[in-house]
Amino acid sequence: MDSEIADLAAPPLRDRRLRVSRRLGTIGTLRSRATATDAARGSASRMLRDSIFRRMLLAADALAITAAFLLTMAVSSGSPQLMWAGIAGLPILLVGAKVSGLYDRDDALLRKTTLDEAPKLFQVATMCALGAWLTAGLIVSTSLDRHQVLFLWLALAVLLIVTRTLARAIALRVAPAERCLFIGDVASARTIRSKLTDHGGINANLVAHLDLDDVEPWSTDARSGAKLAEVRDLAQKLDIHRAIVAPRSADASEVLDLVRTLKAVGVRVSVLPRLLEAIGSSVEFDELDGVTVMAVRRFELARSSVVIKRSFDLVCASLGLLAVSPLLIAVMVAIKLDSHGSIFFRQLRVGRHGKRFHIVKFRTMVPDAEVLKDSLRHRNEAHDGLFKIADDPRITRVGRFLRKTALDEMPQLLNVLKGEMSLVGPRPLVVEEDRRVEGWHRRRLELTPGMTGHWQILGPTRVPLAEMVAIDYLYVANWSLWTDAKILMRTVPHVLRGRGS
Repeated sequence: MDSEIADLAAPPLRDRRLRVSRRLGTIGTLRSRATATDAARGSASRMLRDSIFRRMLLAADALAITAAFLLTMAVSSGSPQLMWAGIAGLPILLVGAKVSGLYDRDDALLRKTTLDEAPKLFQVATMCALGAWLTAGLIVSTSLDRHQVLFLWLALAVLLIVTRTLARAIALRVAPAERCLFIGDVASARTIRSKLTDHGGINANLVAHLDLDDVEPWSTDARSGAKLAEVRDLAQKLDIHRAIVAPRSADASEVLDLVRTLKAVGVRVSVLPRLLEAIGSSVEFDELDGVTVMAVRRFELARSSVVIKRSFDLVCASLGLLAVSPLLIAVMVAIKLDSHGSIFFRQLRVGRHGKRFHIVKFRTMVPDAEVLKDSLRHRNEAHDGLFKIADDPRITRVGRFLRKTALDEMPQLLNVLKGEMSLVGPRPLVVEEDRRVEGWHRRRLELTPGMTGHWQILGPTRVPLAEMVAIDYLYVANWSLWTDAKILMRTVPHVLRGRGS
């Protein structure tokens, strides 16, 4: 095998190229069935990492149900004997979480998140509360009434999410970083490397890159066994925890052989399926007498989904305006005292189906900011026609605070009430940016643009226009109300970390 390995992290191999040509002793071909010895050769750091996450989640669940019962007794003045029902409910919770895969999920994923498993956590909380209600009278002399059961259910569901979030945050800091081998082209490796940094829920390093562009497919000739043996040798030698594979061809047998080889030595595998770039992850799996078929959902939203999304926007935007109205008044006074000019800033944007509208924000720049733009163009940090400058001198003192806290975006709630914007949706582009969007990416305009979206919670890095519109396209293709709720919840910590600017 004549491929090159670029070690990106390990000190002995840094800044040099390693040509893989070593065989595994007398192994000339790869056996079709991996032995138990091969499967047991996982590294100590990988096993330690898995153990830390599992134990932290177990402790988090135990703490959640204990705290939920204590809160229920404190709020409802329940009998202390009910705590025995909580102790009896602990096995129900742990077994339910295990059956639902809530302790094994992190092993397969690079990004450890709690919001994505929230629906299953609500199911487990429901089962646990129901079990406590039915069995409390059998365990102790008193039982739970309807109000106590409802409070217990809500408290347990919330506490499971909170404690698991904290447990994962601690585990990510304590556990060793996941060592990743990327198998694919250089461009894909560069993209994955950027995604592994500065994103919450990830603690992984790309320690090596194996470029197979110049290698013949190993599944088509007798030499395939030797080539796979070299990949296995490399994974063991570099102590690889996970391999990220970007298939370079449509040959399924090539990918299958590679995945089987890596799994045989205990390496976890993540695959970049190119098909999902067009259809997204929201698919249904259909089984036809032993044959699995992937069904792709239709692109546009059903009328009922449009009504639900609009109703969600109206309710949340109305409540939001009422809640923050005193703060908005204080911001308006601060803008007036800080600099002359209007309080609001209006800019023409492209909305749903290409209809243009004026977006409303609090003014954060000096009144002649547009005139000064040309003199600052040499400091532009963005690409693809965008204009972004770190420490922009046109921003006022109050404006800098508003951008950092994302308070300058709050007047867009008025756009939401008018139906020009949604709480969550594709980014509303200015006319010049919209002209650069072509082809299928223009389908992003099928949905109303949003105040926030996937592009806003990606991290501190500037998202290029081409990547942004691709993200927006996939959001439209995979919309659900739960997706909107997750994005809104993830926007809050994003803003609190000062990344709203």
